[in-house]
Amino acid sequence: MKMVVAIIRDSQLEAVKLALDEHGYGSITVTDARGRGEQRGLRQQYRGAEYEIDLLPRIRVEVAVHATAVERVVDLICEAARTGEPGDGKVFVFPLDDAVRVRTGERGEGVL
Repeated sequence: MKMVVAIIRDSQLEAVKLALDEHGYGSITVTDARGRGEQRGLRQQYRGAEYEIDLLPRIRVEVAVHATAVERVVDLICEAARTGEPGDGKVFVFPLDDAVRVRTGERGEGVL
């Protein structure tokens, strides 16, 4: 089992949800996040004063999948989240040692 974690633009969430759902990966967790990448935030002007937005709003999407589905899920997320501009996000893949269905106590890959 693997945990796929994607940090994406908030504007791309609906496209990512739709892409995952259309291919049978509807079980996701979504969290509001803030962060910055290589661009180190944004500089903007408001009423003549310049200010820096250090941490930009982002969305964290988590999907637990079987190891055989990792590449497909990563590809779906990347295709749906891509705008071609800096700040499109990142996808991380972590090993997932165990999963437990709270309602029944069932463990392992069967709960996915």
